[in-house]
Amino acid sequence: MAEYTILSVEEVPDASGGYPGEMHFFTGPLETEQVAFTFRRMPPQTGGKGSYGHSHKTQEELVFVISGNLQFKIGDEVIEVGPRHAVRLAPSAVRSIWNDSEDDAEIIIVSTRHENVRDDVELHEDFWPE
Repeated sequence: MAEYTILSVEEVPDASGGYPGEMHFFTGPLETEQVAFTFRRMPPQTGGKGSYGHSHKTQEELVFVISGNLQFKIGDEVIEVGPRHAVRLAPSAVRSIWNDSEDDAEIIIVSTRHENVRDDVELHEDFWPE
């Protein structure tokens, strides 16, 4: 493995699957060994409201808001988080994020790397009803 790798967002596939915005999982393309790194762009009125939330069995997450203002639902609490703020989420914290603003929001999600993160995720249906 090389001692360093440089990739732009444009070089990493968008994994949003047709959902509005973008989600780029850098972990695989960068061939990271310890850290998972995701870039997400959320257009206005998108995210997890009216949908499911999720938690993890072991994976702690850090979410850094680059731009925009977002609502985080963590457990029963909804909090507003603006640019240049980071949110630490314990594995057990049931969470979801919603962009309630009129502008795009951009976030970075950092966590420990898992070979198959789906094995660590627990979905919580009807977590944030509209």
